[in-house]
Amino acid sequence: MAETRIIHGFHAVTARIRQHADSVLELYVDTQRHDPRVRDLLKLAETNGVRVVPVDGKRLDGMAGNTRHQGVAARVDAAQKVVHLDDVLDTLTEPALLLVLDGVQDPHNLGACLRSADAFGVHAVIAPKDRAVGLNATVEKVACGAAETVPYITVTNLARTLRELKERDIWVVGADSEADDNLNNFYHSDALAIVLGAEGEGLRRLTRETCDQLVSIPMRGTVGSLNVSVSAGILLYEARSQRVEVPVYGARGLGD
Repeated sequence: MAETRIIHGFHAVTARIRQHADSVLELYVDTQRHDPRVRDLLKLAETNGVRVVPVDGKRLDGMAGNTRHQGVAARVDAAQKVVHLDDVLDTLTEPALLLVLDGVQDPHNLGACLRSADAFGVHAVIAPKDRAVGLNATVEKVACGAAETVPYITVTNLARTLRELKERDIWVVGADSEADDNLNNFYHSDALAIVLGAEGEGLRRLTRETCDQLVSIPMRGTVGSLNVSVSAGILLYEARSQRVEVPVYGARGLGD
C-alpha cells in the first residue's frame, strides 16, 4: 500500500488537484459547508475523478492536527512531489528553513543548490517560474537525487511570495556582497528564508527591497564574489549550525 499523508486548506488542496490529481486519493469536506468555494472545489474534484468523502468538523480537526483546515482536507500519495508552498509550511514540525533562488539560470548551479539544500535539511527551494532554468535532466543529474527529495516550488510573483513568508513570521535574508551586515554578526535560529540572486546580476531590486535583512559572506581573498551554489552551501551551513548550537554570547538575530 502506498504511503499517504494529509494536506488541508483550500489553497493546498485545490493546487494539488489541479496540478497532480492522480496523487489525491480522497477529498474530505466538512458537511456543514455549502458555500460557493466548496461547490467549486467539489466540481473540480468531480472533473478530475477525485473521490469525495463528507465528514464532520471534529474528524477534520483530528486529520489536520487541530490546525486551521477551512473545512477541507485530502489524503494524498506521500511519494508524489509537493506542488505548493503551503503544502510544505503547513506540515512542518520545526521552524522553516527555505532557500529562495531569484532567477538562477544555469542548470549546474541549480543542481548544486539542490544538493546543498538536501544536505542541510532545507524544507523547500523556491524560484520564479520565469527567468529561471527550472528542473530539467541536467539539473536532476547534477543534483544527484536531491531533485527528488527537496520540494522545488515555482511561483509567479517572487516578491509577493516573500511578503507572504514574512506574514508567516519567516525572516527573509538576502545575500548581497555589498551588504553592511555579514555572517560574523548574524544569528537567527527561528524560521528563515535565505534568498540568493542570479549569476552575475545578484538580487533584483524588488527582491532586495522585500528582504528583512541583507548579509554578506566575509571574504579574505581577492575574489569579489562566490558562485551562487557555493554561497548557498555556506549560508545554509551557517543557518543549520545555529539551530544545533546556540552561540555562548546568546545574541539574537539582527532582525529580532
